[in-house]
Amino acid sequence: MSKKAAHHGGAWKVAYADFVTAMMALFMVLWISAQDKKILLATSRYFQQPFHSPFEDHSGMMPFNKELRDGSGGKKDNDESASGRSKSASDARQIELNFLNSVAADYKRLLRVDDDLDQKAIDVQVTSDGLRVTLFDRARRPLFEDKTTELTQWGQFVMQNLAWLIERHHFRVIIDGHTRALIQFPRDNYTAWELSADRANAARRCLVHYAVDQASIERVTGYADTRPVDGEPPQSESNQRITLSLSLSPNTKVASEAAAAPAGNAVPAPARATISGPARAAAPAVSFNPPAS
Repeated sequence: MSKKAAHHGGAWKVAYADFVTAMMALFMVLWISAQDKKILLATSRYFQQPFHSPFEDHSGMMPFNKELRDGSGGKKDNDESASGRSKSASDARQIELNFLNSVAADYKRLLRVDDDLDQKAIDVQVTSDGLRVTLFDRARRPLFEDKTTELTQWGQFVMQNLAWLIERHHFRVIIDGHTRALIQFPRDNYTAWELSADRANAARRCLVHYAVDQASIERVTGYADTRPVDGEPPQSESNQRITLSLSLSPNTKVASEAAAAPAGNAVPAPARATISGPARAAAPAVSFNPPAS
């Protein structure tokens, strides 16, 4: 008997719980119905979209949308919009960096440049707004004839491929010429200032000769020996260099598909052009076979 008695009397608890729940629901309905129109509207919107509640703030006992109270709503939407714009800008920047790295790798592959060499002839770096290409004038592989502005065969080969790169991707160009210290010149009125400026201008002429639009070149400057390479003594041959800063034109940003497209093994070289009278005739392109190391 005691075991059966233990099972008696449990059903009333379930019934009482159902009754209390129903009374609570009835109380809430009656209470909300007695509120003003703003609260009714906010409640209606909540039940229409329960996962996007308009109850952003609280006023007194009843939560309701701050937009209905003081017209300053939409803060969450603005934050989400700002976050979306920030992510979009970050994605666009990453695409641009990937593209620039791809262009730098293509240029090094064209010239068969080895990044591991301490005395490398070319250095290509990705910057915040484009590429910085440094062409070193070293005794082992000179860019110019000694103390002149005449490009060597290697120098013409480098400039030709660089011109193709600039014209293909619509880069804006800034050219800076640098020299090492303690250079002896045959003429007193010709100094490192003239040499650095003349070599930078010679690089400009060569790029234009190989079909680069003159409007793409923004500045040509000679710095003499005033800006040596970091960590190098002023008289080091590493300071004899031409630096080209390449930046993407704002209105001609290249799409990510173009950046991701692999470059073929055979790259078409631009035709060398000479101007003779009103007509422009195409001449053979410059070729260069690097010596075996």
